[in-house]
Amino acid sequence: MAFEFDIEHGRYVILGSIDGLLAVLGVVIATAGISSDPSIIVRAGIGGGVALALTNGVGSYLAEGAVEYGKLCALEKPMLTSLRNTKLERQTRHKILIDSVVHGISSLVGSIVPIAPFVLLQEGALYVSIAISVLALSVLGVFSGYISRQSIVLSVVKMVGLGMLIVVLLGSLGLVH
Repeated sequence: MAFEFDIEHGRYVILGSIDGLLAVLGVVIATAGISSDPSIIVRAGIGGGVALALTNGVGSYLAEGAVEYGKLCALEKPMLTSLRNTKLERQTRHKILIDSVVHGISSLVGSIVPIAPFVLLQEGALYVSIAISVLALSVLGVFSGYISRQSIVLSVVKMVGLGMLIVVLLGSLGLVH
């Protein structure tokens, strides 16, 4: 089966990207608060990003598998027949796999955003990291508004607000220097 992007995949692009962006932004901010060495910040960010991508991908696979196979079982009862090795079961298995891969890859891609400035810049990397993370959240807000067919502006405000809330909370914990 070929991969075709649909709105269902959009959910996992948004979830994974937000997770990657904000979790790794938190790691980057906290690490920058204890060390100004970019290599340490990058390594901590990569560690957090890879771990998050793997857990999101595997977690999605397990959760989607439970839900989707539960739906198949619910169909089997009134039909009084097994759906194993049917086209429907193969489509279900394919959906679970694709959703999980999209979720994991989106988490990894999202996690690269806050790390990149520490690889590319000598000065001001933390502020650039926060700024481009907010910009990426804005893009995700546009995408979210578009696929939900709701207010793009409101979706952007929600996404950016979530990002700023994370930064403010980290600051209130004394993790932003």
